[in-house]
Amino acid sequence: MARQDVFGWGRYDPFEEMRRLQEEVNRAFSASVGGARSLAPGEFPALSVYANEDGIAVTAELPGVRAEDLEVSAFQDTLTLRGKRPAPAEAKAYHRRERQQGEFVRTLNLPFRVDPERVEANLEDGVLRLSLHRPEQEKPKRIKISAA
Repeated sequence: MARQDVFGWGRYDPFEEMRRLQEEVNRAFSASVGGARSLAPGEFPALSVYANEDGIAVTAELPGVRAEDLEVSAFQDTLTLRGKRPAPAEAKAYHRRERQQGEFVRTLNLPFRVDPERVEANLEDGVLRLSLHRPEQEKPKRIKISAA
């Protein structure tokens, strides 16, 4: 995200613009090559991300997705959710269809690197809860100031 200046105007961040463009290219590429339907942010699954100095907590709404149909991967500062939600067996002709179904991929850039060996994941009642921990060597260190 571009940082805000004191007057509320966003500063132009060329690196953020390159990350956004890369995400769009990745979405288009994975949809055409991998067969998975990549979704724009705000579609499926809906995410909430909370960060502090120790790590990141992510919740994803995944109603109808079974744990065996879901893959979660973390690499450096990138989290990827990949899975599928099957269509209802009785659905032949829709009058209205608003719920996502089929394969999905959701990639999220995190505010810092995470330790992939310390990721905890739990899927319960259609909500995926992830706890991603920051590597100890990358946590901010308090510096003691001596006074003369």
